[in-house]
Amino acid sequence: MVNQNHPITPPPELVLEWQRETNHNEAMFPQVAAFAAQWGADQELEACCEWFQEFYKTESWVKHDLKHLRVARRPKPPSLKEQALEALKLVQRQTTNPYIIEPIRRALEALDD
Repeated sequence: MVNQNHPITPPPELVLEWQRETNHNEAMFPQVAAFAAQWGADQELEACCEWFQEFYKTESWVKHDLKHLRVARRPKPPSLKEQALEALKLVQRQTTNPYIIEPIRRALEALDD
C-alpha cells in the first residue's frame, strides 16, 4: 500500500492527469510508471536542492551551483537538429560523396536549435 502522505507520492490530481494522458489504457501502465518515476525523481532533486540551499544559506555561490546541479541531473534531450546531424554521421560512413553529404549538413546547420 502506498503511503499517500509521503512527499514523493504523486498528488491524486497528477495521477488523474497521467491517467487522462494515457487514455485510461491499462496497457499504458509502463508509461504511467515512467511518469511517476520521473515525478518522484524530480521531487527528490528539488528536496535535495532545498536542503543544500538551507544548509549553505549564507553562501553566495549556492544558487549558481544549484542551477548547474539541476542541468546536470535533468539534461534536455538532443534537439531534432542534433539528432539529424548524428544521423548524418551514420550516412557519411556509407558514402563519401560530397554532393550528398554537404548540402544536407549545411541545411541542418542553418536550422535553429
